[in-house]
Amino acid sequence: MAEQNVKTKSSGIGAWFKERVRKILVSLKRNPQSIPLLAHTISFFVFSLNLTDISDTTMGVYGRHMGLCSFVSMLLSILIYVCLFSAFPKRQKPNWLMIALMYVMYVIILFADYYYLGRIDYALTRPETPIVVTEANQYIYNAQYFVSMHMVTIVITMVCIALEPLFAKLFKKINTSIEIEDNGELGTIDIGDED
Repeated sequence: MAEQNVKTKSSGIGAWFKERVRKILVSLKRNPQSIPLLAHTISFFVFSLNLTDISDTTMGVYGRHMGLCSFVSMLLSILIYVCLFSAFPKRQKPNWLMIALMYVMYVIILFADYYYLGRIDYALTRPETPIVVTEANQYIYNAQYFVSMHMVTIVITMVCIALEPLFAKLFKKINTSIEIEDNGELGTIDIGDED
């Protein structure tokens, strides 16, 4: 009896998991643009959740235009959401103008992040009075790491945007229909008028 209950629970969990995967695939089939949106959201969180370390580094290093670079990265990351929602309208062709605008903003973000990292590197390696990272200013290494990760996630997002039409074609090939069992007892249905 106990063995049968365990089998019933495990088959119930397996069926629940299978249904959840099917629902996710149906959602992706209907909205393949959610993959680039998710990728951009991850890159946005990588940057925005570490703004404390980035702003502390900007104040500690005090390099030229570092504050402007972090401001531009944050502002354009927010504005890209508007482009993402307009670039892939449902059941219509992609809006190429919005996609081009998005890529321009991504290139600006990559340049701003690269410049920011260059200012940190220069402050750490300059010949006169270089900044020495101690436990008190460990945030400099944290900012360096997360800005680098932001650049990597931006490149991944750009690839996801470029591959969105391919994702749409691949998801259409996946069979997500539910098979309904026939017990053979269903007779012919008469849909004629009954008088």
